[in-house]
Amino acid sequence: MSEINSKVPPKTIEELYKNHEFYIGLGLAVSSSVFIGSSFIIKKKALIKLNRIGGLRASAGGFGYLKEWIWWAGLLTMGIGEAANFAAYAFAPASLVTPLGALSVLVAAVMASKFLNERLNLLGKLGCFLCVLGSIIIVLHSPKEVEVEDLTVLIMKLKDSTFIIYVGIVLTVSLFISLYVGPRYGHVNVTVYIILCASIGSLTVMSCKALGLAIRDTISGKSNDFGEWLPYLLIITTAVFIAIQMNYLNKALDIFNTGIVTPIYYVIFTSLVILASAILFKEWVHMSAEDVIGDICGFFIVIVAVVLLNAFQNMDISFNDIRIIMRPRREMLSSMDNGRCILDNVLVRQNSKDIKNGYGTNSPGPDP
Repeated sequence: MSEINSKVPPKTIEELYKNHEFYIGLGLAVSSSVFIGSSFIIKKKALIKLNRIGGLRASAGGFGYLKEWIWWAGLLTMGIGEAANFAAYAFAPASLVTPLGALSVLVAAVMASKFLNERLNLLGKLGCFLCVLGSIIIVLHSPKEVEVEDLTVLIMKLKDSTFIIYVGIVLTVSLFISLYVGPRYGHVNVTVYIILCASIGSLTVMSCKALGLAIRDTISGKSNDFGEWLPYLLIITTAVFIAIQMNYLNKALDIFNTGIVTPIYYVIFTSLVILASAILFKEWVHMSAEDVIGDICGFFIVIVAVVLLNAFQNMDISFNDIRIIMRPRREMLSSMDNGRCILDNVLVRQNSKDIKNGYGTNSPGPDP
């Protein structure tokens, strides 16, 4: 046994440090989802309180929620969540951080059921379970290595011809949609504006990744990246991309149902982020075939979970409905017959009352 252990080379300090960074990024990504999911519920509580006291609703142009400390607490919670998500990109691969954003949908659904008395049906509970399961699979199979160690290496990767072609395609498609397709078909097809903001969003994540590396290295004293011009360009680029992304996402939410927009946006956005990350960082090259398949399967499980949590949230389905379906056919038929008999008796009693009160078509008229 000691001979076998002696053949296993000990991990170097550099390997341990990289593994340590992975778990820091994982913790930041999970905590980000918890804070962001909670912020929706906190702000919703403030809006409900405002409606109870008769204030002008936000959808009608009112800003009374700005006077509610609960709403500001929700905004602060969301700010903390977004900051944690931003920092996570500096420590963990984008192919891990972005799919884990689905946990915020899970947190919001569970907390809405607890604190807003919103009913979480059977499909929603199944979606919660699948969301956790898919996230665990993604964590187990995602790349553990750090794609880039500093901003200098990232700048070299940004010059890759394949990534430049991807950026060119994204910008061309986005411009074509905003000028031609959007005004004509944006109000009838839910994917038009979603494709635009998801495409720009994939570039936003890459920009946040680079900016996070610059901030991390500057704080740790490894290098003074803010002495160069690139971090300031990244700040401007990130701000512009986020503004474009939010503008067209709000248009999609204003026209179409949130339960449809959310899962479609998550699927397209996450897919494009993984594609952009694979092109830029080539993280899949260092993964085994089992990890690649596992990561893809985990991603598809999370997609199904998000669809179940959003698209079917208004369906009235419970475990009792499943129990009825699983009954023997004779019991189902007999219960249906009993239901019909009860309904017939109710109708007979109602008709008797109508005739007695003179409402029936054959009721006798008054005596001449």
